[in-house]
Amino acid sequence: MEARDGTCPWCLRHPDYIAYHDEEWGVPDYDDRALWEKLILDGAQAGLSWWTILSKRTNYRRAYDGFNPSVVAVYDEEKIAALLANPGIVRNRLKIRASVTNAQAYLDILERGESFSDYLWKHVEGKPLINRWKSLSEVPASTTISDAMSKELKKDGFKFVGSTIVYAFMQAVGMVNDHLVKCPRYIEVQS
Repeated sequence: MEARDGTCPWCLRHPDYIAYHDEEWGVPDYDDRALWEKLILDGAQAGLSWWTILSKRTNYRRAYDGFNPSVVAVYDEEKIAALLANPGIVRNRLKIRASVTNAQAYLDILERGESFSDYLWKHVEGKPLINRWKSLSEVPASTTISDAMSKELKKDGFKFVGSTIVYAFMQAVGMVNDHLVKCPRYIEVQS
């Protein structure tokens, strides 16, 4: 896949990265399970590049039983050891244990009668915030909204959900439109 003129420059290193940018990144997503998967993957990215996680995403989906929170929430020590031995994912003990904790926290939210989507999207009043960045240097690493969402996630038991991770998540799931204004996707994700 070849990038179109004006495409956000962060994705230009590989055709799979361009495809991710052109098909997924910044598209508003309201699906509970998909949002949870993306939050787990953004947490796995901490200290690494998104490319590292994107290139391992298929392996993650296999290793994590299709990102079924009900299954992940009851992973035992044997399963955690198997994940730590899996070269197809990032083998970080804290991140793997956090994914189990995060599955449990996700299920607690559903148990309270709230959808995960509503829980997250309320921070932007249910609709994407449209930014007007002209260059990557203008795009923030975090905002007061990602600070608030991070604080609530932590209060509810989630791990690896610092404000910078949460803002990257918000970008990925379309809570904010951070495509540069010259990028063809800037307008496309709004329709």
